[in-house]
Amino acid sequence: MRRRGPSRRRRETSSEGSSAAGGRPTPSWRRRCSATSPKTCCRTPPDCAGGLAVLLDVDEHTGSFGGARAYLEDAEAVTPAGVMIGYPGMDDVVVGGRGLWRATLTVRAESGHSGSSRTVLGAVSRAARLIQLLDTVVLPGSPEAGALFPLPPKVSVTAVHGGEGFSVTADRCDLNVDVRTTPAFDARDAEALVRGVAAALDAELPGPAATRVTPLASWPPFQLQPHEQPAAAVLAAAASLGLSVRAKTAGPSNIGNLLAGQGISCVSGFGVPYAGLHGIDERASLAELPQVYTVYHQAVRALLDAP
Repeated sequence: MRRRGPSRRRRETSSEGSSAAGGRPTPSWRRRCSATSPKTCCRTPPDCAGGLAVLLDVDEHTGSFGGARAYLEDAEAVTPAGVMIGYPGMDDVVVGGRGLWRATLTVRAESGHSGSSRTVLGAVSRAARLIQLLDTVVLPGSPEAGALFPLPPKVSVTAVHGGEGFSVTADRCDLNVDVRTTPAFDARDAEALVRGVAAALDAELPGPAATRVTPLASWPPFQLQPHEQPAAAVLAAAASLGLSVRAKTAGPSNIGNLLAGQGISCVSGFGVPYAGLHGIDERASLAELPQVYTVYHQAVRALLDAP
């Protein structure tokens, strides 16, 4: 039966993509599930104290996560107590990841003819200097050994758009800047850093207008400790099958960051072995699929059987 309205939203286990989801055992796990698009949800056996939903997001690989966003925005959907995502890799259970802050930087300059006797510093040249400043900016170093969050922040220029042809010096050039954030260097720090570098460019090579910084996205870093659910359930299930896995905090951001922003605990990786990630020869081994299935099956049952 469906329950309508946000005031009646309930919590349940949920799975994302080729994943199974769960969460910390609480009384909320005892509540039954209801079926709603875009997820499919089945009734739980009498001995299970909770519900399980499966979400298949065909928009996951674009980074937009349209399916997950639609689910989270659906007032009739059940808010999961936790999520387990079946990203590939059998050596680790990914319990956390760096966050991100992304922006477009717009650099301005005077336009001119490349053959003119008057020298003009075009927007592409100013942007090239801005890239140098971003590539050499000083960031906090790697955390000390044993730190809870083991990764440092990172800044990358990922795209440049500006200019056309050969005879005109461009008056505009846009850069995409991606900053990977950590609990010690969050989105506010990232924005302050990038705005500071933009101001340094304008002071060093003044242009007709200040460099504009347009923030586009911000996701928080997240991390579960090995004893926290649903990480503990996956780790225990893998160990029961004799698999040697470790809890890992990953560098790349993923849908776990989106869920963390909603206060949803998440495991963002345990799946079949893979090679060539994001390459033209990206591939996965299906021989280990029964083991992966068994791990998630045991983890989900442990969570649903929890008092």
